[in-house]
This record gives sequence, C-alpha cells and structure tokens, in this order.
Amino acid sequence: MGSADSKLNFRKAVIQLTTKTQPVEATDDAFWDQFWADTATSVQDVFALVPAAEIRAVREESPSNLATLCYKAVEKLVQGAESGCHSEKEKQIVLNCSRLLTRVLPYIFEDPDWRGFFWSTVPGAGRAGGEEEDENARPLAESLLLAIADLLFCPDFTVQSHRRSTVDSAEDVHSLDSCEYIWEAGVGFAHSPQPNYIHDVNRMELLKLLLTCFSEAMYLPPAPDSGGTNPWVQFFCSTENRHALPLFTSLLNTVCAYDPVGYGIPYNHLLFSDYREPLVEEAAQVLIVTLDHDSATSASPTVDGTTTGTAMDDTDPPGPENLFVNYLSRIHREEDFQFILKGIARLLSNPLLQTYLPNSTKKIQFHQELLVLFWKLCDFNKKFLFFVLKSSDVLDILVPILYFLNDARADHSRVGLMHIGVFILLLLSGERNFGVRLNKPYSVRVPMDIPVFTGTHADLLIVVFHKIITSGHQRLQPLFDCLLTIVVNVSPYLKSLSMVAANKLLHLLEAFSTTWFLFSAAQNHHLVFFLLEAFNNIIQYQFDGNSNLVYAIIRKRSVFHQLANLPTDPPAIHKALQRRRRAPEPLSRTGSQEGASMEGSRPAAPAEPGTLKTSLVATPGIDKLTEKSQVSEDGTLRSLEPTSQQSLSDGSPAMEEPDQAWREQRRLSSASASGQWSPTSEWVLSWKSKLPLQTIMRLLQVLVPQVEKICIDKGLTDESEILRFLQHGTLVGLLPVPHPILIRKYQANSGTAMWFRTYMWGVIYLRNVDPPVWYDTDVKLFEIQRV
Repeated sequence: MGSADSKLNFRKAVIQLTTKTQPVEATDDAFWDQFWADTATSVQDVFALVPAAEIRAVREESPSNLATLCYKAVEKLVQGAESGCHSEKEKQIVLNCSRLLTRVLPYIFEDPDWRGFFWSTVPGAGRAGGEEEDENARPLAESLLLAIADLLFCPDFTVQSHRRSTVDSAEDVHSLDSCEYIWEAGVGFAHSPQPNYIHDVNRMELLKLLLTCFSEAMYLPPAPDSGGTNPWVQFFCSTENRHALPLFTSLLNTVCAYDPVGYGIPYNHLLFSDYREPLVEEAAQVLIVTLDHDSATSASPTVDGTTTGTAMDDTDPPGPENLFVNYLSRIHREEDFQFILKGIARLLSNPLLQTYLPNSTKKIQFHQELLVLFWKLCDFNKKFLFFVLKSSDVLDILVPILYFLNDARADHSRVGLMHIGVFILLLLSGERNFGVRLNKPYSVRVPMDIPVFTGTHADLLIVVFHKIITSGHQRLQPLFDCLLTIVVNVSPYLKSLSMVAANKLLHLLEAFSTTWFLFSAAQNHHLVFFLLEAFNNIIQYQFDGNSNLVYAIIRKRSVFHQLANLPTDPPAIHKALQRRRRAPEPLSRTGSQEGASMEGSRPAAPAEPGTLKTSLVATPGIDKLTEKSQVSEDGTLRSLEPTSQQSLSDGSPAMEEPDQAWREQRRLSSASASGQWSPTSEWVLSWKSKLPLQTIMRLLQVLVPQVEKICIDKGLTDESEILRFLQHGTLVGLLPVPHPILIRKYQANSGTAMWFRTYMWGVIYLRNVDPPVWYDTDVKLFEIQRV
C-alpha cells in the first residue's frame, strides 16, 4: 500500500473516532487497528493528520473513546516489548503507537480532570484477561514506562543483536542482560557498538515519547513548596525499571561521546547528514529531566575517594531514591570523569570553533541542555567538581560560558542562558582552585565582541562581566550581585590583573558609586561593598603582582574620597535623586576607554522581533543563594552562617555584610504612599559607616605622595616609570592587619530548584519544533511570550 493510501486510511480512522458519539468497544480490533496496523506514517504525518482541535473534541465529547485509544496504544507497546518485535510489522506498530501517544499525551495533561487517568488501572485489563488478575494490574503509566524501557534495549530494533540466529521465544527478552547492550562506550562500558542509523532513529522516537510522558510537569503551575517529584520520572528512575542503570549509562555516554565535527575532516557534515545529533539532543533532554531532583530537600550522597572496580561507587550511603541521581552521584573513576568533562567541553566549545573555513564544522544547538547537565554533575557529584578544578581543563568550560554570556547579553529571549552561565561560575568560584586556575594566560583568540587585551583568564572574565553590566539589557540587573560575588570569590587568588581589566573594575566602581545610583534602590550599595572587598583582597593578598590595579586605584582616587565623604543630609539625597530623573541611563560607557573590539567578532545582537521565549520564576537573592565561609590559615573553610556570626567579636568592616543589615535598612528607609522606595539619612548612615575603605585609604596615603614626587622630579607623564616604581614598592607593615578571606559559596535551595525546573522545561518546549510536541497546549509552568 502506498504512503498516500496509508495516510488517507489513517486520516479516515481519525475522522471516524472524532465523529463517533457512541463508545467503541476495546475489543473492536478492526476499528482500533486502523490507527497502527496498516499504516506507515511518520511522526510529522501523525501531527498533521491528528489536529489539536479534534483531540480536544474527543476528550470533551467522547472521553471513553480517547481513553480506549490510549489504553490500546499502550497495550500494543507492551505486546511489542513482550514479543521482542521480531517482524517488521511489529516494529511498525510500535513506532505508530509511540507517535500517536506523543501526539495525544499533552492534551491529556492539559486537562486537570484527566490527570489521574494514566495512574488508574483499566478495568478488565488484567494481563491474562482473567478476572482474578485485576488486583495486581499495573496503572497504565507504569505499563507504558516499563514497555518503553524494554523497547529501548530490543535487539534488532534499538540495539545490535548479539546472536547469529533469530530466536523467537519471548523468554529471551526477559533474560536479556541490557548492561551488555549499552548504546555507547564511556562510563562503565568499553565496547563501542557499530553505528546504526535505523536503531538511532527508533531510539529517538521512543525517547521523544518518554520525554512527553515526563512533560506532565509543564502543566502544573510553579509552586515553591511543591516537593516537585514528577510521578513519571519517579517511577521510571526507581528499582521497578530493571534497565535504569544501562539506560542512564547509555544516555550519558551517547551525549559525552558525540563528536559533531565528523572526525576532524572539515565540511564533512555537508556530505553526510548527521543522524546522530537528533538522538544526542533527545538523550540530553531526557537525561536532565530525569535528574530534576531538589538536592536541598534530600540528603544527597557525599562521596569520598574509593577505588572499587565498578563505575558506580558502592561504598556510599544509599542516597536518593531516584536511581539516575544516585548513579550520577556515585561515578568516581578518574577516566570516567575525564571522558565526561572532555565530552561536555568539546560540545560546549563547538559554536566557538574558529577554523579558517567558515561553516566547516557543524554547529550544535543544544548548549543550554549541556549547561544544565554540567550543573547537575557538579551539584550532585562533589568528586566530579573537584576533578574539574584539579587541572586547567576547567578553563575549557569557562571560555565557552563566557562566550555565551557575552553573546546573549543583549538578547531578551536568552535571559535563562545568562542565568545558568552565571550560576555555574558562582558554583565554581566557591572553590579556591577556580581562582588559582584563572591565572593561566589566555591565548585562545575566540572572536568576542570585547576589547582586545593581553592577560589571563581572570582578565577575560572581568572584561566580559564589565561588558554584561555596562551593555546588557535591563533584565540582567538581578545578576549584578552574582557577577560581583564571583569576582570577590576569586579576587584573593588573582596574581596579576591586566591594565584593561583593572580599568574595567574601577569604571564599575565609578558607575556604582554615583550618588543617584546608590540612593535609587535599596540594594544598590551592595555592589560597591563587593567591589571594595575585591580590591581589599587583592591589595592584602596579591599586592606584589598587581601594580596595574594599584596604579588604576591611584588614578581614580577621587572616587574613594567621594565615597568616604558621601552626603547623608536629606537635601543632598533629594538633589541626587533629582539628577537621576534627568539621566535615566544607569551605566554609561563614558569613562571606560572602550578599546577596539576583537577582529572577526560580531556585536551582541538583540533577539529577532517575534522570537518566542518562556517566562522564568525569579531567582533567590544573593544572600539566599550563597552561604558565607571564612578561609582559615590552612585553607579550610569555616561556615559563617548565623550561629557563628555572633561570635565574631573583631567587628571588622569586612565581616559586616551588606545583607546582614538588610532588615535594618528596610526599617530605616521610608516607603511613600505610592509604594515607591525612598532613602532616608539614617539609612545612608547605617551602611556608609561600614564601607571597608581603610585599606585603600592607607594605600593612597602612603603611595600618592611618592608617585606625585616621581612625576615632579622627573617631569613624568609616562605610566611605565610609575608602574615600575609600584612593581618594586611594598606596603609591608603599612597596611591594616589583613582581614580573613570571605567566600560566598553557592548553596542549594528550593528557589533555585524551581528556577531550574522552569528553565529546563522552557528550553525543551522551545527546542522541540519538529514535531511541535507542546506548541499551543495549555502549559502552566511558564508563559510563552514573544520578544
């Protein structure tokens, strides 16, 4: 039968279903088989031939027929899994049912009345049809998930058969050890199977159905207190699924082993269509959804270095019920970490690959999924995090993230990408090794729309952060605290900032310490505290190599004097705010010498009008997002959270946290009738007295007269002589006693867990356009907006 005929027959069946007012019996095989037995329809055909309006009509007007359709389709998948899909016809039936369910499920999820349907047992659906079996009949959802799992390891359908002869007995399906059929070499599996286009396509169809099952989460509004366990994910990742381990390993290895370039031959992707990419993308999406687990609410297993022979570490406490999270947290072998890190770094760097031949490499599009995966790895497996930071390989992750942040800074549709990039850097910056690694010289020249500089990866980070703050869009303002916290966290370890980066930091201080900026919002002064803390760390702990920064501080000394003499009387506050109404632009580029941008770079572009984006929940403030720790002499961290906060008797300004006095400030500032915030004298005084200016004031007091003397004596206007003087100068014994180093480490909390959930599903929603699985359905987790 031709494909046109089969499409016609399929469409006829759909019309019959929508027009029948009477329930069709489940036993009427002649009717139901029209949907899957004789047709060869692609998933795109199914979406075209089963319109949304008709699915909703059946749901409203003949619900029993929709229920039977779902039940019969699941039954066919279960039968295929039981029999092992030996014939072509069986394979076709499984694929057709899979496509049909992918089409219909979102419409079941969008209606609250149907929400329990898949979790109920279907009357009379006992396995053998006998009445006594009804007690232990499984809910439909469980049968469906177990069938998908079995089908993903079905010889000659989704995996290579190991047998010479075809074996027809169903027994073999049950005795098959799926760990021998892992899809790709890598973690815990050494054998790389022959690539097989048909198997990849079949896996992809089943993974798309699996992702659709999991997507019920999209139809529930974001609730901070919702423990957030997705029943579909919970069951699929439980011990009920005997394929959990091989499937987790298959998904992880498929993603991390993928090389989109095509074995280093330029333009190879133009000759061979890469059928692997859609599978890798689907695998990455399924993986991050199965790992959606709120680590703040559950004990995540802590891992200590052991050397057992298995890929998963068995010596640990059992850990979370979710086996995917459990397995991820127990990976511990160096070679496995190396494989994962190299794979993710290779894929993240792919959009940056600058060969001399434009378009010579295939550009992948799933970097957001990869960033979520990398985040989960670092968050759930501390050994992996330490491995990443152990060598300069972490820079292979850092550079792509900075590239994405810089590239997306003007684009409203990529706010989520900006957040996850910054969150990852915040997590990394809590570890001393990250700061140390940043001292490596930056020589790779990725074309980025930033000033040219010669320096280290720390300079690159500062230059990009400056660019985001001064020329990103308004919606990035909540991230400024995070960006500067990262700078503070790494500052004690930065051996030598370039002149370009030093000037950028001072330009930020200049912009943030104008009176109208300080007085125009309750938290703006935090930014000044962060910058001063970073300067203090560098002066106290890395003075020797940082003559560029010291010189820049001396040149801009007026900024520090203005801060010390900040007006606090009501008329001055009022006047500063008046000035603001005339100059609404929060940060101008003036005062920052913007050098020429790098060659070959394009300016960061805003989103094309009409681009779809999904809304995100607000992220917690920096005080909720991080936990303060103090670095002891021996380099260990001591938490400074409220319990120990009181015991700090030295009361040094470095310890006085901006966020500590937060409630106090709210009290001191008055909210006018219009609900608009307005600053008071008491409020300004409450934090002005805590500005940590002593170290810098002392430095200026000692060095400025000496520098002025050199200039007068030698009639100098030349920087190099002054820099030479500063390089050899010392402030030993002249500065206040070094303050303890404070690190603000990321801490998991339910607010960020909810943010990740909405972000991840938003990405998945927008990326699945062919077929458009969720478009035009009534999702509740986020709103779909046009730029």
